[in-house]
Amino acid sequence: MLSAARVFINVGGRAAVPDIAGLNDVPYLDNASIMELTEVPEHLVIVGGSYIGIEFAQMMRRFGAKVTVVERATKLLPREDDDVSDGIRAILEAEGVEFQLGTECLSLSRQGKLVVVGTVCGTASPAVVGSHLLLAIGRRPNTDDLGLEAAGIHLDERGYIMVDEQLRTSTEGVWAMGDCNGRGAFTHTAWNDYEIVAANLFDNDPRRVSDRIPCYALFIDPPLGRVGMTEQEVRASGRSALIARMPMQRVGRAREAGETQGFMKALVDADTKRLLGAAILGLNGDEVVHSLLDIMAADQPYTAISRSMHIHPTVTELVPTLLQ
Repeated sequence: MLSAARVFINVGGRAAVPDIAGLNDVPYLDNASIMELTEVPEHLVIVGGSYIGIEFAQMMRRFGAKVTVVERATKLLPREDDDVSDGIRAILEAEGVEFQLGTECLSLSRQGKLVVVGTVCGTASPAVVGSHLLLAIGRRPNTDDLGLEAAGIHLDERGYIMVDEQLRTSTEGVWAMGDCNGRGAFTHTAWNDYEIVAANLFDNDPRRVSDRIPCYALFIDPPLGRVGMTEQEVRASGRSALIARMPMQRVGRAREAGETQGFMKALVDADTKRLLGAAILGLNGDEVVHSLLDIMAADQPYTAISRSMHIHPTVTELVPTLLQ
């Protein structure tokens, strides 16, 4: 038993292991163990077409492996807009990554030293046969062996520690930060959790989780930078919105670098003129998106960028043109 005047729980998470028929009969990798490989797989089969799976797919393909991504959803990165998902798929397919989407009744078995991934219901269903298998279907918090119930700390149905807007748990004097609280799954959200707790405890600054604007990147080449709402979320909200979209071929810096894949997209509230969200899939997209994030955080209209002068030749200089 551990006791203290204040307790801060930051135990992180680990790869989730899916309930797939035959899983106990085959060797498999996760996001940690795949980094311990000493040779390039001949054929890597990845179960999961989301962020971790996509990043490893491009990485291993560039190392020389044949790569097949198997995903139950009908598109990659199901939380993203269709144009973003399709753009990412086009980038990876151009490099030779193969995809099987909309798969059903996943099953696993061995064929000598090979792994067989069944993708369709029925005994005669086609299968993907690979030398290595990577499971990349999500994460789970490292909370199942902490005995938190003995301290009166409440968990949700997925095992995440329930916290309020200032990251306090259900037990007085205990805070939870990072991947284990279900409020984010990134290094930057974990660091921001710390900043919120420290501000409240030591600076008399009532910062809250709801103050931050969601942002993240998909680290493929070229990368995806994302901030705020997706287009499908904006449409579902029913608000009147303005949408701008520009292919990266319009960006001089991208042409000069020979990196013209992808596009920029921004969404603006038609009434308040505030930015609602953006996706930048292309050269330096993971950096460029911060110019939009900062305007959103400052609660300024999109014209604060659209009327500004940016440096040539950069990728960011086309953001004002996009918004105009």
